[in-house]
Amino acid sequence: MDRFFDKLAPSYTFEIFPPKGNKSTEGTYGVIDSLVSFNPDLISVTYGAGGSSRDNTVEIASGIQNRYHVNGVAHLTCVGTTRAEIKAILDQLKANNVRNILALRGDLKDKSDLGDFHHASELIAFIHEEYGDDFDIFAACYPEKHPEAESVEQDLHYLKEKCSLGVKGLISQLFFDNDIFCSWRERARSMGITQPIIAGIMPITAAAQIPKVVEMCGASVPERVRRFVAAYGHHQGAVKEAGIAYATEQIIDLLARGVEGIHLYTMNQADTVRRIDSGIRSVLYTKRYEVRADG
Repeated sequence: MDRFFDKLAPSYTFEIFPPKGNKSTEGTYGVIDSLVSFNPDLISVTYGAGGSSRDNTVEIASGIQNRYHVNGVAHLTCVGTTRAEIKAILDQLKANNVRNILALRGDLKDKSDLGDFHHASELIAFIHEEYGDDFDIFAACYPEKHPEAESVEQDLHYLKEKCSLGVKGLISQLFFDNDIFCSWRERARSMGITQPIIAGIMPITAAAQIPKVVEMCGASVPERVRRFVAAYGHHQGAVKEAGIAYATEQIIDLLARGVEGIHLYTMNQADTVRRIDSGIRSVLYTKRYEVRADG
């Protein structure tokens, strides 16, 4: 099958998470069964803190690639690992024809947790040194800066450094304000960052998500989102409906602004993806139909 970067933008990609520990992967494959019906360009599989779901990540990414014939992306975090451990994982992925990696440092609770790699850039350099062009490497980017960065400018400086090491594409941290994302994208381009930037969107399906997201990544929450969460927070179903509508509008607006891809953080909720996908396609189909009719 073609590699991901042989395709034309805009791309349409999903993220799922594997079960923790020794739990069965059967439920995860049930989610994948549903997601592949939406014809994604790739599906990425997260990697638990400290590698807690490492084996499941490798297995599921391999299944996506070989069983479903969709580009599988394995998240790979390097915090607390050795070069030998990372090489063993990469060898396993290569043997299973998984050629897409999202290279991450991973969450750092204490500097003592660091292993042979201190930054994602060191992991990216290691992959290229050991494997050349065998893998297409994605890196993360942060429209509202990495929580540890002192400023957006500093964060963009480090991002450009990562990109210079051979990164093929960027997947953004989730955000809720398209203006912030597009302004940040312009700044990235002005600094010479040329890689495709895929916009990360997470639909809000529960009021409790908001404080968790803010704590995790510092994403700004627009007043409109705060209003519907406050108004409907006592009713789970109403928050989910409003969140799906908001995410759908976000994606349609981003596509109109010429983004190079949409990366949907699915939270393994295939029905939510179905609802969003239906809303997006109804607009895009109408657009295509009207263009043809006018022509």
